Amino acid sequence: MVRDDFYIEVKSKALYEAKLKLVDCLVGKEASENTKNIYLKKLDAKELDDREVKISIDEQPNKGQSFPTFDVPGMPGSQMGVVNIGDMLGKTFGAKKQKLVKLKIPEAIKHLIKQETEKLIDEQLIIDKAIKITEEEGIVFLDEIDKIAGGNVNKKNDINREGVQRDLLPLIEGTIINTKYGPIKTNHILFIASGAFHLARPSDLLPELQGRLPIRVELSPLSKDDLLKILKEPENSLPKQYSELLKTEGVNLKFAESGLKCIAKYAAHINNEVENIGARRLYTLLEKILEEVSFTANEIKGKTINIDAKFVEKNLDKITLSEDLSKFIL
Repeated sequence: MVRDDFYIEVKSKALYEAKLKLVDCLVGKEASENTKNIYLKKLDAKELDDREVKISIDEQPNKGQSFPTFDVPGMPGSQMGVVNIGDMLGKTFGAKKQKLVKLKIPEAIKHLIKQETEKLIDEQLIIDKAIKITEEEGIVFLDEIDKIAGGNVNKKNDINREGVQRDLLPLIEGTIINTKYGPIKTNHILFIASGAFHLARPSDLLPELQGRLPIRVELSPLSKDDLLKILKEPENSLPKQYSELLKTEGVNLKFAESGLKCIAKYAAHINNEVENIGARRLYTLLEKILEEVSFTANEIKGKTINIDAKFVEKNLDKITLSEDLSKFIL
């Protein structure tokens, strides 16, 4: 994010420098300013796009040649530091090698813009700004925190759970973490924890950890309307994913409004009657609804399947009527 902001700031200058460098490759550095200006105009007009030019580009290192990163004990307590061997050795072994390649003008200018951008950007400024944003505006989301709560889940693992909780204490309270980019203070980072707490309760967490997470909010289960929004509004919603998946097999899926409402209705009903697994229920339902279509896709290639309320009910009614079947199939 921070790097992108810096790229935007130097984009125009990097483009200009890349064009000058490209013109030098085409006419030579000794050419007159008038000649260079003529070629710059041709370059802007894309009159030279079919020509090839030789330029030096950074050689991409093989995966096996990169230096590994190790986790090593950092400062006292539960904090950890990260050391990159390449950073320790510096540029002696990590310098980028260049190779001469012949490329078309459009490809060449992409590589030159990248090189010029890297020259114009101060890496340390990026790191400093990123660390500052992390310390002042950072958010850490701890999902499924109920898994490390005690309760009556499994007494044998209580020691491990308590250890993880105690490791979290200094992070949430405020400490310094050593990273490969430098130390980061967690004092002003916002920590949000969530969990279903089916088998445990928030009160089963260590009292110290509860004190560091003082604001508690209980969320309501997803309603039929909520599930319908999840089916319709996301850019990569499940219906869109299934449509694109079956399109590769030559089958066109069309989800009607009545079909989506019916799926949301069934999902809400089964969540209430069997077990509430939230929006995950939509996935299991769609799998069952489209099971036959998926397995016979080769036979119905070129056809359009309309997923309306009638289609959904036909594929789900027998299963949802039986609570036992719903429990194991959906």
